[in-house]
Amino acid sequence: MRQIACHECDLILTLPPLPDRSVARCIRCGSVLLRTKPDSINRTIAWTIAGLILFLIAITLPFLGMKSGGAERHTALLTGIYEIYQQDMFGLAFLVLLTCVLAPFAQMIGLLYVFVPLKFNRSVRFATPVFRLFRLLQPWSMMEVFMLGILVALVKLGKIATIVPGLAVFAFGMLIFALTLAVTSVDADLVWRRMKELADG
Repeated sequence: MRQIACHECDLILTLPPLPDRSVARCIRCGSVLLRTKPDSINRTIAWTIAGLILFLIAITLPFLGMKSGGAERHTALLTGIYEIYQQDMFGLAFLVLLTCVLAPFAQMIGLLYVFVPLKFNRSVRFATPVFRLFRLLQPWSMMEVFMLGILVALVKLGKIATIVPGLAVFAFGMLIFALTLAVTSVDADLVWRRMKELADG
């Protein structure tokens, strides 16, 4: 049994252990207090590892190829960011680097750093600040916006040149789904409870 405060009306409630796929609601205002997720740790680890593999493919293999007038040119994701920087669009280059490379990578590394030790009932240093950083970075991962921009560019450039999507484009698209599934598999309440139990010994 443990106590929790409703984030809407501040009522203090005592909650028993909850089974998987259950929802606890406030008895006064009806807002959701907790929503447990089945097999959260294993699902989060699995989707994060899948996302990390897709991420490495997305940043290393050719992203887009363009054929025009007999010439063909291929570019990778990091190369494209560098070319934006070379055109003196420093803010845009940094924004793309942050939202499409740094934030997703930091999220995945942070998830593995927190969840792998939890799976084996081990406590690691800095797990609490790393998990807080993961939650702080969630709004900054905007790969779907970048992907939408790519699709718009493909439609417009298709009128003047032949666009050849590289394997990295498909990996990037699948990475969006993998990272979304990893994030939605996270049971934050379970993480905080397990970290506290391990810290208390």
